[in-house]
Amino acid sequence: MIPSKNRHSTIRECVTACLNLDYPASRCEILVVDDGSEPPLPLFQDPRVQLIRQPGLGPAAARTRGLRAASGQFIAFTDDDCRPRPDWLSRLVGILIDEPETLIGGHTRNALSGNLYAATSQLLIDRLYVGFERRPQERFFTSNNLAGAREKFVALGGFDAEFPLAAAEDRDLCDRWRVSGGALHYAPSAVVDHYHKMSFTDFLRQQHNYGRGARLLSARRAARHGKFAFQPLNFYFELFSELFRSYPAFSAIYMSGLLVFAHIANLAGFIAEGARSKPAVCPGSSARDESDR
Repeated sequence: MIPSKNRHSTIRECVTACLNLDYPASRCEILVVDDGSEPPLPLFQDPRVQLIRQPGLGPAAARTRGLRAASGQFIAFTDDDCRPRPDWLSRLVGILIDEPETLIGGHTRNALSGNLYAATSQLLIDRLYVGFERRPQERFFTSNNLAGAREKFVALGGFDAEFPLAAAEDRDLCDRWRVSGGALHYAPSAVVDHYHKMSFTDFLRQQHNYGRGARLLSARRAARHGKFAFQPLNFYFELFSELFRSYPAFSAIYMSGLLVFAHIANLAGFIAEGARSKPAVCPGSSARDESDR
């Protein structure tokens, strides 16, 4: 399932990659949810691709719209700027057949190695994944490489549409999946290549939005768990260490500056969202978040 908005060229490349999966075509449907593109996305010529239209309600609402329209036992999510590798779906389904109650997250690879903004953004996600190997109770998977049983997704209500941005709606889903008793399984062999072209302004906007999403998530996690966990200090030490091990000196120095800007933008988004948000009620609970006071 692929949500899309105003990315007319990249969605076609993503759909083409999905049509070239090595998974049996008779057992696979490709759902594209057009979330209010202007102009609207045109119909796809291949009958295996179903196009669903909705007004611009956000990526969380688009994914939930798609999963409700899906007919298969399992559903896999990716994004319109990603290209799944041919064995991606086979690897995800292979695990789900044995572990049908498990939420599976694959590995997302930055395909624009020369774009330091995209590289820095992906580095942050990669280091979070590594850190969660030691703290599995906090693990989450990004929604551009995610799969699980459709019945379980629907029982949880899908993605929470109150997250209006592409920010933390996946973390919230993973947290609810865990609370409901489901396990989370990381499958690094299930790879999608991510072609996310970014400028400095795009990067700051993304990180600011992540901060906004984190504020909404903190309210829901506080309602569910009574607290919200922040990253330990050694996360930042390992992040910068990885940076200087993996990149040439100039790139590492530049990306170090981007990480500083990222955390400032993230904090600004967190504060800004807190100023505009009302106390949130956790789905399925009457408890209210105390951190808004």
